[in-house]
Amino acid sequence: MMAEPDHYARWEATPPDEREAFYAQLRRFAAAVRERGEIVAGEGLAHPKTARTLGPGPDREVTEGPYAESVEQLGGFFLLDLPDLETTVELAATLPEHITIEVRQTVED
Repeated sequence: MMAEPDHYARWEATPPDEREAFYAQLRRFAAAVRERGEIVAGEGLAHPKTARTLGPGPDREVTEGPYAESVEQLGGFFLLDLPDLETTVELAATLPEHITIEVRQTVED
């Protein structure tokens, strides 16, 4: 998962050449992953204001917006199939430096 402070406002203010540099870095990351495994899924996420949060309980109250208010906003994610956590962390370190990366494994039954 990729997050950064005020992601959406920053992205909207980013000039086209800087956006292309960001995309180029994502393409390099994708190529490096394909050498060792597979990108199962990956997408940028719509602005948090478009989110709907369903509360716990039988009535599942729906509220507009994200679950938690935060300066850092989740901007996108990759779901990868790689041999181990160490490889995943190594490859994640090649993503753009201005974003925070959280690496999690999935739960296997």
